[in-house]
Amino acid sequence: MPRVFLSFRKVDSRWMRDRVYQGLIGRFGAGEVFKSGESIPAGADFAEILRRQAAECELMLVLIGPAWLEARGDDGMRLIDRADDWVRVEIETALKAGNRVVPVLLGDATMLPEASALPHEIAHLARLQFLRVPETHLAEELERLCAAVADLMPDIGHGSASPTAPAAPAAEPTVTMTAQVSGGGSAYQAAGDQTIRLA
Repeated sequence: MPRVFLSFRKVDSRWMRDRVYQGLIGRFGAGEVFKSGESIPAGADFAEILRRQAAECELMLVLIGPAWLEARGDDGMRLIDRADDWVRVEIETALKAGNRVVPVLLGDATMLPEASALPHEIAHLARLQFLRVPETHLAEELERLCAAVADLMPDIGHGSASPTAPAAPAAEPTVTMTAQVSGGGSAYQAAGDQTIRLA
């Protein structure tokens, strides 16, 4: 089961969240990171899977971009204020389960929402130390994010989902040869991994 859960709002900072996802799976393996659009198979009960993954993940990264808090539905109501908003449900589920939740601010100017701007059930999010992924020098910043995740979960990526280095080829056995040399005979030439013992 994936140990890292990416929580995000679909209308918010798509290109940056996709870069974050690619950076994480490139470092730790796709099996370690849950992202709803990539990790839920067709025909599966997505509501059940989202709730279970949010409850059982070891680390939830809440990706927050400029449109995360103020995104609204057709009725003008903020999505985060709806009890059935999936972003809200995911965060609330992880917090209730006692999982580590880390806000990740996407972009140079995005600010962590204040507790008063959040529903009571997830207001604790505003008191959690955040990480930031600025748009400038994005490759280096993604490396920094991955390093922070590795610090929080030192053994992540060490399971079967992580790439492993190919085993070194076994050494060829040394071949010992005996050559009889009579007066004036020509020299015997052997391969580099062979030993010639004159008798």
